[in-house]
Amino acid sequence: MFSNIDLRTTRADVNVNVNTTATLQIESIKMSEVLNTALAAMIEKVADSGFGGSAKFEIEGEGAIVIEGETARISDDETDVTLKADVETFQSMLEGNLDPTAAFMTGRLVIDGDMGAAMQLAGVFS
Repeated sequence: MFSNIDLRTTRADVNVNVNTTATLQIESIKMSEVLNTALAAMIEKVADSGFGGSAKFEIEGEGAIVIEGETARISDDETDVTLKADVETFQSMLEGNLDPTAAFMTGRLVIDGDMGAAMQLAGVFS
């Protein structure tokens, strides 16, 4: 019944699968750290900000944070506006070292959707 199984190949396949799973778990942990840190900073920024719309920040290679009103969460839900940037640009904006308008004008920040919501959100970063 098992005469066609080569245990050496099967064992190698198992090792590949285990290594791939371990790598994915490590990458997922790293991603979670970046998103969780960004989320904490974003929650602080939008609290009591008066922002009334919905926006999604897509951080390249990491995931997305959705802001709805004065709350934020890790999510990929549809929103009024989507802002896309790499980690460095997003971090610079959160730290106040890069104005979102300047990031947009230089192509470091891509905006898709309601520009009014994006402009209102830019005020949150000031």
